[in-house]
Formats: sequence, C-alpha cells, structure tokens
Amino acid sequence: MGAITRQPMRDLPCWLGHARVAHEPARGGEPHNCVKINGSSATSVISRQTPLAAVTATLPLNPKVVVTDDEIPVVCWEDVRQNIPTEKQLMDQHRQGMMIEGGVAYRQTVVVRSYEVGPDKAATLESILNLLQETSLNHVWMSGLLGNGFGATHGMVKHDLIWVVSRMHEQVENYPIWGEVMEIDTFVGASGKNGMRRDWMIRSHATGQVLARATSTWVMMDQKTRRLSKMPCEARAEISPWFIEKRAIQEDSEKVAKLGSSATYAKSNLRPKRCDLDINHHVNNAKYAIPDHVLEDSQLCSIILEYRKECSSTDVVQSLCEPDDVGILEAGTKLNGSSMGSDVSLLGHQDSVRFTHLLQVEGDGKDEEILRGHTTWKKRPPSM
Repeated sequence: MGAITRQPMRDLPCWLGHARVAHEPARGGEPHNCVKINGSSATSVISRQTPLAAVTATLPLNPKVVVTDDEIPVVCWEDVRQNIPTEKQLMDQHRQGMMIEGGVAYRQTVVVRSYEVGPDKAATLESILNLLQETSLNHVWMSGLLGNGFGATHGMVKHDLIWVVSRMHEQVENYPIWGEVMEIDTFVGASGKNGMRRDWMIRSHATGQVLARATSTWVMMDQKTRRLSKMPCEARAEISPWFIEKRAIQEDSEKVAKLGSSATYAKSNLRPKRCDLDINHHVNNAKYAIPDHVLEDSQLCSIILEYRKECSSTDVVQSLCEPDDVGILEAGTKLNGSSMGSDVSLLGHQDSVRFTHLLQVEGDGKDEEILRGHTTWKKRPPSM
C-alpha cells in the first residue's frame, strides 16, 4: 500500500475506543477511508514499535489490520463495518440465523415486511427470490469462507471468479403473508464436475407448514472475461465439505423448449435500469425472472428458469410468452395491457395453466437468449 501523508485527523467519537478515522490522501491523491489506531490516548499516533497484537486488542471486532509503508497500522473502515467472519460461526443473533444439519446447512428466521407484499397481503415472488438470495449469502457469510466477492469464497476471489445461476426452480404451495414469521433453510450439494446445487425450504414458524421450496444450479464465471470457468481445486476443497445429499425438489430432466419469433405474445424494448444490477454488475436473477404480467384471478405456483446469458444494463430485451394450451385464454385478451397482459383468466375447471417464456437481447443480427422459462399458475385464493 502507498504511504499515508501525515495530516491532522478528524475525530470520530464512537465505539472504536482509541481509534480514529483518517480521511487522508494517499499516493496518487486518492483518500484512504480507514481507521488509524492510536496508543493509550486519543490524540497520540501509535509508535512504530507497538506490536499489532496490542493494536487489535483495542477493537471489539476482528477487522483486517495492514501496515503502511511508514509502518503505521491501519484498519480498513469497510472491514470494521462488515466484520466478515474468518472462522465458521454457529449462530448469528443479528441475522437471526443458525447452522443446522450437523453444522453444514443454515436456517434463518425472517418476518414478512409490509414492503414485501402485494395488494393481497401476500409476499411477492420477487420478495421471496430476494430472501432466498439473502439466506444463501448469509450461509456463506457464517461459513468463514466469504471473501470480498458476492458469495465468492477466498479461493474464488484468488482466481477472480464469481457465482452465476444457470437454473432455478421454485414451487410455492402457500404464499407467506404480511407479519408472518418464516424459517428459511438452505443447503448445498454437488452438481456435476463444475457446478453446485443450492436448495431452500420455507416454513411457517407458527404452523410448521411448508410454504415454498426451491432448487438451483450455480456455476463459476471469470469476472474479467465474463466466460464460464471450471471449478479450481482450491475452491472445490473449500465448498465440498459443505455438500449434503438432501434435496428440496426432486427434479426431472425436462428442458424448456425455445420459443420462436412467432410466439403468441411479445413485448419489446425492455431496458434494465441501474437499480436492477447487483454487485457483480449484471441484472440480478430476481429481476426479469418473473412473468411480466400480473394475473387478477390466479397466482404463480411454479417457476422454472434456465439462464443462457447474463443481462447487462445496456441490453434491450424482448419478452416472449406462449400458453401451453391456447384454449385457456379468452378471445381478445392481451398481456401487459399491450401485447402481454393483465386480463388473462383461467377458464373451465382446470386446476392450473402453464406458459413458456423467453427473454432475449434484441440486436441488429441474431437475437441472443437470456433465459427460457416455464411458469405454472393456479386460481388465487380469496383475499384475506
């Protein structure tokens, strides 16, 4: 690291004890947002002879301590705020999480918040997908393997690799409702030579009823080249001890067929927004992962997504949709108010209906697939 210029420091009264925040320019003129550790007083700079053990003893957390060119110990402020564990944790009171299944699976208690539900007081599918993602990240967080990536282990960070989802299958039996306390279990297993399977089970804390279950397949991508990568031996050694054989959904080998340009319903010129991007700079799997239409008299009970290409903020997207049985739609209905719609209804006495979906990047040449999907819908229960 570059040397830190010694200038007057701004005091920050906080729980850091004898620590101060130094907003000082480093080599190249960029500011260092870090904490300088002082000695016995709040005004003296630590001596060059002070051992690091004495420095870190003043901190209630376990941040990374580095030594600059002038041998002054510095604690990165971001590390202090995050406090990522460096060893396996069995419980986390702040996240209401704990390790289960012999210490390899993870359970988190979650309360459905008002901004996570729709007009029917039930959690939206996007909210559920976000909760699944959060619990999986917290699982890695508590494992002690989390590097500085989005769920990436230390071995993955070393090779500049990130996780990307290749397939997601979720089944919702009963949507969680506002104020309901849920328990979300998540666990991982092997998927082929270079993939990982992650499953989830969502239960009502009050009744023990299974509300939803999901399974997914993940592969590694090179963060620079944006190409899929084999799993390095170092990363495999980190995650394989966490693999178990338990599954939330017993999937079949059915593949989603690709829709052609003659699909019954289409909506074009969809543009991702900056808020749709995640920390890996691609459109998050919870975005554009649900059908664009919101049905008045039915709700989603199953969704299968097969990801073919990551979606970036500059892509212009087209959404195609085809009902598996064209007879389920009333004559003249439209989807999305224009070409994909809001007044689709379930006719007759069918228990459920299914649609096939395709998202693709619109281009001058050949359109590139983003994902293929199946969605299954059932009649919505009476409003609460």
